[in-house]
Amino acid sequence: MNRRLVLAALAVGLLVTTAGCSMFGGGISDEELDQDQEYDDLRDSDADVAIDVETGSLISNGEFRAVYDLEEQEELSLYRSNLYSDQALDIHSVRYWYPNGTEVTGSELDIEQGQSSTDVRVPDGNGTLAFSGEAGRKTFGLPAYVEGSYEITLPAGHRTSNFIFGDVTPNGYEREVVDDSERLTWDELDSDISLRYYLTRDIPLFVGLVGAVALIGGAGIGYYYREVKRLKAQREELGLDVELEDDSDDGSPPGL
Repeated sequence: MNRRLVLAALAVGLLVTTAGCSMFGGGISDEELDQDQEYDDLRDSDADVAIDVETGSLISNGEFRAVYDLEEQEELSLYRSNLYSDQALDIHSVRYWYPNGTEVTGSELDIEQGQSSTDVRVPDGNGTLAFSGEAGRKTFGLPAYVEGSYEITLPAGHRTSNFIFGDVTPNGYEREVVDDSERLTWDELDSDISLRYYLTRDIPLFVGLVGAVALIGGAGIGYYYREVKRLKAQREELGLDVELEDDSDDGSPPGL
């Protein structure tokens, strides 16, 4: 009887473990892989990798679209790194074009998502792969899944040029503004990309806020200084500011 209970407990534990693994690596549905998305503008880029970042809102993150011209690379392992480990990149709206221009959707490709990466295998390593994913509200970062030239376009009205609010890693890039959108380009890139950007209209608002805080703080300090002077004058009028002599050194206590 006890043996049966032990075997039953082991079976339940195995079932729970398997279910837990499925929750972590449940994969991406065909509906997500085949979602509609426009990539023609990015495919027209001269860069090997073209990425367009769309801004988020106060309550939601942004998104990005990416197109990769593959050069004899039939598999990409897509992930993002955190402090402790790599996590699989959630992607949608996947498209692949053969070298002759024939298009297939994501559900027609071999795509497997585990805990640490989303592996995409394409039928021809010289085709073009496109997918979309999540970006931060004012940040964007991805590993360089392929080596080559990169072009990243930020949301309209956003910049990275202010050293306090913006940052670009790695260096060696060129910056230009096209139709109010900042564009960053690297001739050759093989390391992680990390961007922090801001809305240009936020700078005057921040300066105005700092000025208002400084003005209010200065007014408070001035008021405090005037009150101290007023209280000191009142004490002098009442004769309260009399300095007492210190008799502590007038000799030894009696009897010594």
